[in-house]
Amino acid sequence: MSLCLPPSSVAVVLGTRPELVKLAPLIHELGDATRLVHTGQHWDEAMSGRFLRDLGLPRPELLTGVGGRPRAGQIAQSLGQLDAAFAEDRPVAVVVQGDTNATLAGALAANAREIPLVHVEAGLRSHDRAMPEEHNRVMVDHVSDLLCAATEDNAANLRAEALAEERIELTGNTVVEVVRRRLPDEATRAALLAAHGLAPDAYVLATVHRPENTDTAEALGAVLAELDRIARAGTPVLFPMHPRTRAAVERFGLEGLLERLAVTGPVGYGDFLGLARHAALLVSDSGGVQEECTVLGRPLLVVRRSTERPEAVTAGFAALVRPGEELGALAREWLADAPERLARLAATPSPYGDGLASARIAALTAALADQRQELPQAA
Repeated sequence: MSLCLPPSSVAVVLGTRPELVKLAPLIHELGDATRLVHTGQHWDEAMSGRFLRDLGLPRPELLTGVGGRPRAGQIAQSLGQLDAAFAEDRPVAVVVQGDTNATLAGALAANAREIPLVHVEAGLRSHDRAMPEEHNRVMVDHVSDLLCAATEDNAANLRAEALAEERIELTGNTVVEVVRRRLPDEATRAALLAAHGLAPDAYVLATVHRPENTDTAEALGAVLAELDRIARAGTPVLFPMHPRTRAAVERFGLEGLLERLAVTGPVGYGDFLGLARHAALLVSDSGGVQEECTVLGRPLLVVRRSTERPEAVTAGFAALVRPGEELGALAREWLADAPERLARLAATPSPYGDGLASARIAALTAALADQRQELPQAA
């Protein structure tokens, strides 16, 4: 499909590895029209560079001085540099995804310069005002020109906030095509499991990184103690550890709770999908894993007080749990009936669409840019 967009004319602004993953298929659809801008919110050459290579993405324009700052500093630093970049070389449209600080900075920069703004994954709501991401996603939706809602529930959230119907498009979620494209083949997955000493459908894969689970010794200790209890009962627990979590473990002196876990460093996205595909149970506080589990057909315990992705829960793939005894009790229950649960989920379609979201979003972006270019310029 020809999008009739000039080279490097659509600025795709992102700042974290999950955004790289979720936007990769859209970037491929946009092709040489993409102008990739990375705010540096989460940037290190080893991990981010590897993600770029693994996903086949172009080297981005990289902003400076953003990573490591508090939320307001990240947004302000990114916004100033984006405004200058857009003033010097004005894109025909700006695309942002989700709810990060980079997302909000990109949206505000586009809005300030009256550049058409596309919000991928619009309409997510946790209704939890304690989450900074909730504020980000609401503000971005209200300044966006094109709201790409992944599900009917997301679209309903937008309508409930009186956002204009003509701005809302039901596109599906790019996660479906990401997982289908990036999941390693069967032989590669078998080798991956063998390298970790794991048998299919017989282990737990866990990730923990959100502040609500890592900022206090009580919360992090409660999660790790239950994972340790699972491992002591005989089910292996593979735990790729986020740098924030590793630092918290050391700060709180919780290393003893890791002794029975199979702890690794962060793994590449394809490897993570391969490991998740054969886990008897996933335990995570990640937003992305809540979507990926529905494509992989795997059960997930979401260690969070709220979620902006209730579709996975409604469809039976996931359940919200608190750290501690609630997590442990439900994990044991789900592991006990794993064969039946896995069979049921394998026959349950993902609520996130048909895997054509990126093509729809690219076409809608091109149409929006073309429409705006035809309008008379304000005096």
